[in-house]
Amino acid sequence: MWTVLEISEIRNLALSIRENIEKVIVGKGDVIDRFLIALLSSGHILLEDVPGTGKTLLAKAAAKSIDGNFRRIQFTPDLLPSDLTGINFYNQKKGEFEFRAGAVFTNLLLADEINRATPRTQSALLECMEERQVTIDGETRRLSAPFIVIATQNPVETQGTFPLPEAQLDRFLIKAEMGYPTADEGAAILRRFQSDNPLDTIEPVATAAQIVDAQKSFTRVFVSDDIMQYIIRIAEETRTHQDIILGVSPRGTQALLRASQVCAILRGRDFVTPDDIREMVPSVFGHRIILKSSARIKKNQNLAILSAILSSVPVPTEDIRAKRS
Repeated sequence: MWTVLEISEIRNLALSIRENIEKVIVGKGDVIDRFLIALLSSGHILLEDVPGTGKTLLAKAAAKSIDGNFRRIQFTPDLLPSDLTGINFYNQKKGEFEFRAGAVFTNLLLADEINRATPRTQSALLECMEERQVTIDGETRRLSAPFIVIATQNPVETQGTFPLPEAQLDRFLIKAEMGYPTADEGAAILRRFQSDNPLDTIEPVATAAQIVDAQKSFTRVFVSDDIMQYIIRIAEETRTHQDIILGVSPRGTQALLRASQVCAILRGRDFVTPDDIREMVPSVFGHRIILKSSARIKKNQNLAILSAILSSVPVPTEDIRAKRS
């Protein structure tokens, strides 16, 4: 049984988690918001950047902010699918088979350096991430709620890595980059971590049950027909663009809708505006489009093309607030 939360209650919950994470992470409010959007909309997030920018630290701070089960697993080439999903083993003492649960049987799973595991192991997450269940030896087991995968990867180092296939990337609601801190932020990091690690002192500010309530309640945010048509027009542009081989799928448009609803909550509204859509398009669509080889030469070309598409698609001008009323 779950409790219906008011929009204001969901926002207060998100703000308390953000404030707690910011006790550890310096100056990454936009990335923290992306995590909150993925968490509250029942999605998964892929954090990508060079080593040492705080990807794993952010995941740990987020996990400690929620009073739920947390598992971290280091992805390596010798990691087996059964290490993630679990395995049936024969207990000689009892004379019967027993199930030993894998790492996915948790609330928050940190998949550290996910692109270092083989494609066979990566594929073990497909069913888990999309359907929140695991099928082993013909038996299906449901995962705990909430269940979110926070994956990290290093885009620079390619030796000993296996790029995530499109089917795997499509399971991530959001892809975000940490980026380097500014000079002031760098100095603040040195001061904050000079004597102690603040990660050791933060306490949970939300329960797993509250997260589930929020995940089931955020859909009450109003989305007008004009906004839905706006999402579809943007997606259709990605499917016909001359530099894009593979455009955004229906799963991608649903992801954008959910992310925009939670984004509206974080911005203090109970209805989605075109600004919410435009803010979320790079994070939700950026990793879902595949460019032609000639267009991949320039760095961040995905985002440049999406920016051009947003500029070309007419923005709804109706009064969304009035329609909400």
